[in-house]
Amino acid sequence: MRLWSIHPKYLDASGLVALWRESLLAQKVLLGGTKAYVNHPQLDRFKIHPLPIDAIGFYLGQIYQEARVRGYNFNKSKIIKDVDVERISVNKGQLEYEIAHLKKKLQHRSPAKFNLIIDIMLPETHSLFYMINGDIAAWEVI
Repeated sequence: MRLWSIHPKYLDASGLVALWRESLLAQKVLLGGTKAYVNHPQLDRFKIHPLPIDAIGFYLGQIYQEARVRGYNFNKSKIIKDVDVERISVNKGQLEYEIAHLKKKLQHRSPAKFNLIIDIMLPETHSLFYMINGDIAAWEVI
């Protein structure tokens, strides 16, 4: 499961679809609808949010918006709750790690998208997050 902190605009088509599916799974986990992935480290920041279901819903809503911009047909009714929420901090080092990680994936999977983001060193965050100084997150598996 990868719940990117970077804005979904940087993802290629298969990355955006995967993010949508994994985020829907995260929503199901947070709702208690599955026994799998309940201790997945990428869910920690949602679990500690005062309104975890609202936070994952907002996260999904932003992915849905990016999909619409691209002309994709994601099913918005799968989002339990898409409301504005308190933002979550993300470390600058985490954002730098994620864009480097994405570039490695795109270099082989989607060279055209890779070429569009090759010069980006510090990406824009997903709208749920705001950047603070710091290293790669403790929950990140390197």
